Amino acid sequence: MTERLVLGIETSCDDTAAAVLRGDTVLSSVISSQLDVHDRFGGVVPELASRAHVEAIASVVTKALTDAGLDPLAPGLDLVAATYGPGLVGSLLVGLSFAKAAAKRWEVPFVGVNHLAAHLVAPILEGEAERYPKIVLLVSGGHTELVLVTSRSEYRVLGATIDDAAGEAFDKVARFLGLGYPGGPGIDRMAKLGDPTAFAFPRALKDVPFDFSFSGLKTSVLRAVELNPTAKTEDLCASFQRAVTDVLVQKTMAAVAATGAEGVALAGGVAANSELRERLKSACDAAGVAVSLAGRAFCTDNAAMVALAGSVAFEQAGPHRFTLAPEPSLSLGD
Repeated sequence: MTERLVLGIETSCDDTAAAVLRGDTVLSSVISSQLDVHDRFGGVVPELASRAHVEAIASVVTKALTDAGLDPLAPGLDLVAATYGPGLVGSLLVGLSFAKAAAKRWEVPFVGVNHLAAHLVAPILEGEAERYPKIVLLVSGGHTELVLVTSRSEYRVLGATIDDAAGEAFDKVARFLGLGYPGGPGIDRMAKLGDPTAFAFPRALKDVPFDFSFSGLKTSVLRAVELNPTAKTEDLCASFQRAVTDVLVQKTMAAVAATGAEGVALAGGVAANSELRERLKSACDAAGVAVSLAGRAFCTDNAAMVALAGSVAFEQAGPHRFTLAPEPSLSLGD
């Protein structure tokens, strides 16, 4: 792939991010979090998110260019890439509009990026050897998917959640237990202090190879609290987290066996979960399969993965038109 200089912009939800890549090398990666804006509401408020993106995006992009050693007024880029879906429509519109304006100003091509496809290439940013075919377990906020990846630009979805994604379940359970937003870090932290066998929470869709369901698990946690008001939060978190990781690891390894994949990669925000990382690595080691665990900086939403995915997309199909609109419900199959 051509070693082009790319600016990536990511505003699909509540983080304003910009990054510069030269080929696969990250020259800069800047993220402005909106956690303080949304924490008191227990989740992301779309209108507040889009307003915060408007306020932050110019300074975030300028810092990314400066940190990369480029002139913010004339950076000499080869490409500008921005997420156009899935996500919150107002948030997407901010980043997409800024990227188009920047590309026009600097007279360089523009390409829109599928946020989920960006997560698929995020493990490459760690600099590990690429192995294909591989199974990518994509566990971001609203998505839980098993994907067979055969090259940087070719993939096939094997299975996905039929209701709540794992990340949504983490957030909802954490909110119910008073652990704040986002829910993943709080549950992960409390689970280390609890007994994962204290509650026998369900593992749904055992007989369905690659699809997921976490809605029933979430409801089971709520019911357990109602029936056991003195239950330790640590035990609830540990048992819930063990149920989630059991399903994710088992189905990932089943996909490896079914496809003959040579590697496994973990991507998305929930990929930062310590138990999931440890158990998936252990399972892969036992099966003699290479495993790539994206660093926590590249698990959560970031623009470096958007820049890399943009370069891959440009290599395959060229630039997008400036009429490209946000697609909040975009999927990996689109």
